[in-house]
Amino acid sequence: MKLLDKYILKKFLTTFVFVVLILVSVILVIDFTEKNDDFIKNNVAISEILFDYYLNLIPYYANMLSPITVFIATVFVTAKLASHTEIVAILSSGVSFRRLLVPYVMGSSLIAVVIFALIGWVIPNANKESVAFQVKYVKSPFTYDSRNIHMKIAPETFVYMESYNNTSHVGYNFAIEKINGTRLSQKLTASSVAWNPEKQKWHVDNYTLRTFDGEKETIYKGGALDTTLNMLPKDFESTYKLEQTMTLTELNRYINEKMDRGADDIEIYLIEKYERFSYPFAIIILTVIGVIVSARKARGGVGVQIALGFFLAFVFIIFVITSRSLAQVGDIEPHIAAWIPTIIFTGIGFLLYRYIPR
Repeated sequence: MKLLDKYILKKFLTTFVFVVLILVSVILVIDFTEKNDDFIKNNVAISEILFDYYLNLIPYYANMLSPITVFIATVFVTAKLASHTEIVAILSSGVSFRRLLVPYVMGSSLIAVVIFALIGWVIPNANKESVAFQVKYVKSPFTYDSRNIHMKIAPETFVYMESYNNTSHVGYNFAIEKINGTRLSQKLTASSVAWNPEKQKWHVDNYTLRTFDGEKETIYKGGALDTTLNMLPKDFESTYKLEQTMTLTELNRYINEKMDRGADDIEIYLIEKYERFSYPFAIIILTVIGVIVSARKARGGVGVQIALGFFLAFVFIIFVITSRSLAQVGDIEPHIAAWIPTIIFTGIGFLLYRYIPR
């Protein structure tokens, strides 16, 4: 690594860390202002607020803001170098603009690798604590209100409940069916099914079991039955920011489980998965764009270029939000939606590199 690389890399990384700390601090203050009434109302201890909530919330916001912070850091550093005529001196010494990008790409690649590790395994574990805190003290008590619940719990086994009470863990008008191909081979019905936490099993009373063998039907009425099903009370608990509390390993496992059950709310988890892979690449692309748009000495000074940096970074965030919304309603495939902002800004970066004079 040459002296020039070390010089730019040090400025870039230190500025990035500084911008992250500033923006995250501002957001935490705003968050505290919004939630302070809830903290007072629930008499939450200061230690819980600081260590259970905010300490675990810092990595989440640092990652969420990373496209903005890396872009702003790039624009700030490059614009300052340009305003001091350092960029001109570097290029005049025979260093190509492409070579000038090397320390920036090195720095953004390092940030991208760290971000990928954080969003894959570290931040989800921190989110478990902060989300649990919000559910306990900030959010209203969760009530499962879905009706006519259908769930596939095995390749040939399906469960139906008219409703479910997530407080008492009781499902009403319960039925479990076993279907071979297109033929119903067995059906168990009961007025209710209840979770037994001691036995870790489901319990039904006064059930009716119908068995079908061709045209022959056998009916058996029983009193009480404990059974193990591929269904747990957690399947009916709050899913508030659930996708953000899963590591990549847990997220893949959960997605496969949802697919096996034929669930129709899988898009949000697929988007979360694919965005975790696209985010690091977006950081590198935004860094390159930041260098391109701020490498010239502007008449309006550094402020104009920093303002442009803010604008482009927020445009990127708007693309992320829009593509995510379209994927959730099924208009775009999740894996395409996750990569659309990165692909679009890669194209913008290519055009800027080719046509902006340096």
